Amino acid sequence: MRILFLLFAIMPIIEIALLVKVGGIIGGWNTIGIVLLTAFIGAYFVRREGVSTLQTAQAKMQRGEMPGKELIDGLMLAVAGVLMVTPGFVTDIFGILLVMPGTRHGIAAFVTKHMKMRAVTTATFHQQGFGQHSPFDGGREPKHARGDVFEGQYTDKSSDGESRQLNERD
Repeated sequence: MRILFLLFAIMPIIEIALLVKVGGIIGGWNTIGIVLLTAFIGAYFVRREGVSTLQTAQAKMQRGEMPGKELIDGLMLAVAGVLMVTPGFVTDIFGILLVMPGTRHGIAAFVTKHMKMRAVTTATFHQQGFGQHSPFDGGREPKHARGDVFEGQYTDKSSDGESRQLNERD
């Protein structure tokens, strides 16, 4: 949460300072021209890469595969598009890094690994009973905390003569 605050508070200040500095060196109109040019170039590359990613995702879905990598690529391209059309040089640099397939895949791998680690850590934390109760449980303790959960194994001997081994929880 603090990172987002810093990004939204500090990034515009950095961008404005850099735009003023560059404008002082090459002129205001030239700076505006570069900002507009990078926005158009960025939009072109985001569209091109987006169409390619969409086609790959559709092909995977037709084969019955989950297009997980393509979903992450699509998200990265959406972020890149926003960064590229935002006026400024720093956001353009980050946008370009997300548009280029090589760096995009590297960043996506890092983000995916980080997200998996956080998800596993959070799940483990909650499974150990250290987490807070769900906001949807009405403030009650979970069933396992009250002792209402019984783990066990039983055999269902149905009237049809078929015997099934079941593992149940609850």
